[in-house]
Amino acid sequence: MVILAGTPIGDTASASPRLVQTLQGAQVIAAEDTRRLTDLLHRLQISTSARVVSYFEGNEAARTQELLEALLAGQDVVVVTDAGMPIISDPGLSLVSAAAERDIPVTCFPGPSAVPTALALSGLGVGHFLFDAFPPRKPGPRKAWLESLRNEKRAIVFFESPHRVAETLAEAAEILGADRPAAVCRELTKTYEEIR
Repeated sequence: MVILAGTPIGDTASASPRLVQTLQGAQVIAAEDTRRLTDLLHRLQISTSARVVSYFEGNEAARTQELLEALLAGQDVVVVTDAGMPIISDPGLSLVSAAAERDIPVTCFPGPSAVPTALALSGLGVGHFLFDAFPPRKPGPRKAWLESLRNEKRAIVFFESPHRVAETLAEAAEILGADRPAAVCRELTKTYEEIR
């Protein structure tokens, strides 16, 4: 089966016992960044005998076939990202879709995710929310994206690069209204966690 496994978004202590057990006993691990997986294993003080393959945005489509072959050969494939849940703005969807088409079971070992963590810490009314991944990088498409959200009443959660956040917030204030409440959350669960 495909196992989507949530990894810590910052503090290693957020790793579930189930994640630790799964990584130790895995047959195949598809990791967004194999170096970060190695670092996580080191911080968790565990090792794995799994075959570890890189599985990131740039090779996801090509690597999915190789992972399907492992699944069809009876091996479980654990999908992990650098931090948080696979598929939530991270790799995994191609494999889950391909597995579903072939009636290969898929399960999820829940774990930390930046989206609900940021919502909980924001201090905003978040009974209903919209998650919209990363905004476009270029100013024109980003302004059009913000314009499409002008009448959205739900809390809007999105990820942004630290070096673009000031520009994106300024555009959001201009387009969505300067009186609209907002929160910026960074370094979640880490020593220097900051919410503004």
